[in-house]
Amino acid sequence: MNDDALRKLVEERWAALDAEQTTSKRRLRVSPLPFVTQHGPPAVAVDHDGYRHLLVPIHAHRKVRPGLDGPVLQLRKRALEDEETYQAYADLACLRNDLGDLFTELCVDVLGAAEELPENPVKALYRVLDRWKALFRTQETPLGPEQLAGLFGELTVLHRLLEKDSSAHRFWRGPEGHRHDFSAGPTAVEVKSSTAGGGRRPRIHGLDQLEVPEGGTLCLVWFRLHGTTVKGSGIAFVELIEQTLRLCDDEGALLELLALAGYRPSDADRYHDVRFVIGEERWYQVRPDFPGLTRQALVAAGVPISVLEVEYSIDLSGETPGPLAQDQVSQIVDSLIQESA
Repeated sequence: MNDDALRKLVEERWAALDAEQTTSKRRLRVSPLPFVTQHGPPAVAVDHDGYRHLLVPIHAHRKVRPGLDGPVLQLRKRALEDEETYQAYADLACLRNDLGDLFTELCVDVLGAAEELPENPVKALYRVLDRWKALFRTQETPLGPEQLAGLFGELTVLHRLLEKDSSAHRFWRGPEGHRHDFSAGPTAVEVKSSTAGGGRRPRIHGLDQLEVPEGGTLCLVWFRLHGTTVKGSGIAFVELIEQTLRLCDDEGALLELLALAGYRPSDADRYHDVRFVIGEERWYQVRPDFPGLTRQALVAAGVPISVLEVEYSIDLSGETPGPLAQDQVSQIVDSLIQESA
């Protein structure tokens, strides 16, 4: 169905719903649309206040991306049921009637994308929302060399997690400002990358970055990276991003995390020639004898904590602490995956 036909259909269905008698505040007047996705047909709806909704069918156990909560658009999970059926939806609502024409265009765009991706219509919804958001984003400062190396290291770990669990983006917490780059339950991983030629001296930000989750495990991952511009050598930064997006079951959510980290697909040409060779990778478990300053250690030592924005470097160049063996690293990765299940 082309855009004009979709637009006419949606507008006719909403007009018919507007003409129906209003229902109770918790009910929607719903009209299914004449095409089917993996979990059933999408629908348009009108609520008690006259606000318009687009309902994209999803699996009953699937979560809906948070963060879109008014004042104009609202996205949430909604379940509709009658005597015979129960269906969960990603419910996109417009909370301003004066913007109904723009909301119609947005819905037409979503429905067109969903028709092309019937096996995963909510992914189509996220793609369209992200594309519309991109219209209003301002140009930002490009990532610098240290930021590129840091993000490359985190994406390298994320890629390995996504190979085991396509929802692993959910515990990539660094872009959201969490104290650890990856966190799931009592298991956490902090990633440090450097392009320096000698030593292993990761920079630690704050008194809580090396604090182990209560009753849990914290690992610090160290990458030594060598920048290169030789094609076929190392891994291209943009290629690594594309690979993680392909592995992820919610491309839109991962794009949001990448945006928080300072990267957007429109920036790809800026980083076309950025490539890294991983010269060294070491995983350390943060134990009581691991070097570092933490709030807990200072409190235990009776030192009053009255300083802010603490930054310092630790030296991992010597024989101790020793890195984890590969089987131990695999156990840490597996525990992250299991905690997120």
